[in-house]
Amino acid sequence: MHLSSYIYLDISRLIARAGFVVPTGIDRVEFEYADYLLRNAAQRLTFVAITPLGSIVILPFAEAEQFVRQTEKIWQGHHGLCRDIRRAARRMVQKAMLGRQITPVAARACRKSVYLLLSHHHLNRSGSIMRFMRRHGAEFVPMVHDLIPIEYPEYARPREPARHEARMNTVLELARGVIVPSQAVADSLARYGMRRRAGLPVRVVPHGVVKATPAAGDFSVPECAYFVCLGTIEPRKNHLLLLNMWRDMVENPGAAPVPQLVLVGRRGWENENILDMIERCPALQGTVRECNSLSDPEVTTLLRGARGLLFPSFTEGYGLPLAEALTLDVACVCSDIPVFHEVAGDAAIFVDPLDGPGWRGAITKLMVGEIAAHRPGARIASAALFTWPTQVGDGLAFLEEL
Repeated sequence: MHLSSYIYLDISRLIARAGFVVPTGIDRVEFEYADYLLRNAAQRLTFVAITPLGSIVILPFAEAEQFVRQTEKIWQGHHGLCRDIRRAARRMVQKAMLGRQITPVAARACRKSVYLLLSHHHLNRSGSIMRFMRRHGAEFVPMVHDLIPIEYPEYARPREPARHEARMNTVLELARGVIVPSQAVADSLARYGMRRRAGLPVRVVPHGVVKATPAAGDFSVPECAYFVCLGTIEPRKNHLLLLNMWRDMVENPGAAPVPQLVLVGRRGWENENILDMIERCPALQGTVRECNSLSDPEVTTLLRGARGLLFPSFTEGYGLPLAEALTLDVACVCSDIPVFHEVAGDAAIFVDPLDGPGWRGAITKLMVGEIAAHRPGARIASAALFTWPTQVGDGLAFLEEL
């Protein structure tokens, strides 16, 4: 697409998570916009980040570009770069703090400038954002990924609901427009802000899916039948449903062998009882496997060999693992919540996240016959699956329309 605006792209979240080998969905969004703009509009791009002192600064372009490229390599499995990229990120921000914060000449020649913040990283720092906007004459467009800490505070850390309200207040006060990943989030934002900012432009831009590349080398998947649960280990992901179900399958086995359950994702918060089951429940040892450092190609290989993806979350802003699995034509059992219907259409099996027998039945069904017999196949046409370049282009087109 032709871009007439100048983009100040904030990569603070990527910097804060420099060296993490497994990206979250939000990490992926920030990276994909950076990658697209570097490839297609580098002459209209400046990278920025917030400093420990609370000011948002312009980053040296060459160092920022190299940082983005190294981040991609780490996600692809080059874990030896982790220590170097952390040091490079610190030096890059320190260099920016010492440099002159002058509006780029190219920005002055553009129709308008946009400060694009794609994570919630410092969305609560309204003063920092306002100062940057004024200094560089930029409009502010954030991406709001969800309102879960406000709508479901029981799944958040104790201070997170108040912090998220501060983030949403920043959006309502300063944003020229907002990008959201689903209609479910758009509806949540409308309910929250209807009295304070009616008419705020909002564009639904579903997340894209990375082109699948299988793992090379000696990575191996379980030889027996297995299911995958992909996502951070935290209460709202509902891992306990699966763990209790697997314990029951081991303790009360049927005629068929008990499949393995592979949990892919880093350990999150408020999850002590979940971890206790994983680590200390005798019935789960050797049957439930935890993987928290797989590269993108390894996850692809693991999903392709699975009987199915299990996604029993109570609430989500989008559900990127669901889109990724469907793109690979993997059978999916997911919660019967609105956002998953947006993503999957008719291509998944939907079960209430509290319906244990329903989940057990769906898993039992997927264990019968060959894996190929359960693949979504033609039903994938009803799902909302996109590539990242298409979706980033849609997001940037929204900036042009504002």
